[in-house]
Amino acid sequence: MDKPNFSYPVHSLYLDSPHLRLYWDTINGNKNRYKLRLRYYSTDPGSPIFFEVKRRVNNCILKQRGGVRQEAVEQLLNGHLPEPAHLISQSGKAITALDRFCHLMNEIHAKPTVHIAYLREAYVSDNDAVRVTLDREVRAEPNFAFGIKTHMAEPAHSFKRTVILELKFTNRFPDWFKELVRVFGVVQCGAAKYCESIQNLGPQKIGSLDMLPSHASFQADW
Repeated sequence: MDKPNFSYPVHSLYLDSPHLRLYWDTINGNKNRYKLRLRYYSTDPGSPIFFEVKRRVNNCILKQRGGVRQEAVEQLLNGHLPEPAHLISQSGKAITALDRFCHLMNEIHAKPTVHIAYLREAYVSDNDAVRVTLDREVRAEPNFAFGIKTHMAEPAHSFKRTVILELKFTNRFPDWFKELVRVFGVVQCGAAKYCESIQNLGPQKIGSLDMLPSHASFQADW
């Protein structure tokens, strides 16, 4: 490992409407909302770019994603209709995810908005049913380009001196999760990287403020 804490870099390019609709949906606590992002780990030509739709429906978090070839990224972000050839995998789930992403992107006229990066330390069970992640050094800067990059010129740092712990599971809540929470006094709280980054950078630098609600409360839980 060339990084401390057995970590690896994670990069995300978030998309939003000109008025930052997806940001305000989270800030205002809308129960049924979503985010659009490109998740990637490298700019090497053969490395996939994952087009992801992350939804919150009441208290459930749902994610769809499809791995896209890097040479197709700019076309898709410019509104080109998705084609099977754009995808790394031809699975039905991947094709459905990319179709959904492009539909939502075009529906709200979403464009690249913010590049967020951090270091992730991850542990996964053999059957992939349990996942523990620790995220450090969260940083962000505006990115309106229709492409991906890993370098940041002058990033704004979020969650300083804080490690973001996520306990993820499918099916049954593991007993040792309960013990971990009890022993270390872990308290559930929000750690919305996109919203925190927008606030640190300044919404006025990212999008239009003419939709700012006078009663906005700057709290978000994902």
